[in-house]
Amino acid sequence: MALPHIQAALPGVRRVAHHTPILRNGSVNRKLSGADVVLKCEHLQRTGSFKIRGAVHRLSLLTPSERARGVAASSAGNHAQGVALAAHSLGVIATIFMPETASTAKINATEGYGAKVVLAGLTYDDAAAACQTFTAETGSV
Repeated sequence: MALPHIQAALPGVRRVAHHTPILRNGSVNRKLSGADVVLKCEHLQRTGSFKIRGAVHRLSLLTPSERARGVAASSAGNHAQGVALAAHSLGVIATIFMPETASTAKINATEGYGAKVVLAGLTYDDAAAACQTFTAETGSV
């Protein structure tokens, strides 16, 4: 992705995502002969993951017609939470398809961010297939 696209995404992402710190890892840098290894602390993000950033940006690009149709996604956890929070923040209805084996904590968090969770099958692939069927039937993005 070109730098101008990243810069264009920044205002929307800033409204929803936390600014997380970047830390240097001195011991790793020394072991790597002075390399400059940095860690972006996205575990401190609102959803515990960097995935909120991409979700906010993508949803901010929705047309009014697409927003009205809502969004759907499939995930076993982190992406689900990112889409749920992004959709809620932007006033978009989100339906998230998760496998029945997803952790209760991730299911509850996704619902807590405002999404409707549909448990579909035992694997991620089952949930993804259910999501594709849903979007074809409803016109959700």
